[in-house]
Amino acid sequence: MRSYWQDELPYAELECFLWDTFEEWSQVKNQQLQAYSHKERIFWHVLHQTHYWEEPLIRNDEYIKTQLSMCILFLEGQGLCPLDVVGIRP
Repeated sequence: MRSYWQDELPYAELECFLWDTFEEWSQVKNQQLQAYSHKERIFWHVLHQTHYWEEPLIRNDEYIKTQLSMCILFLEGQGLCPLDVVGIRP
């Protein structure tokens, strides 16, 4: 996401990553038998939100960028776990 926000990654590449991730996940067996961790919930939340919002909003809307940035910091081990987000497996 940072690379995208810093104009180092085209939006088309970001979307390609999202679709590749969703496709790869669909091939994982027994995915519903495993419990969610906080990191996994946040990870799926970021992916779903990035896929849901239109490109201009992801780039320019400060609220969306702040929410995604907080989640990303948590995933990187540099922030607190956002408790008000819901991420589910595709």
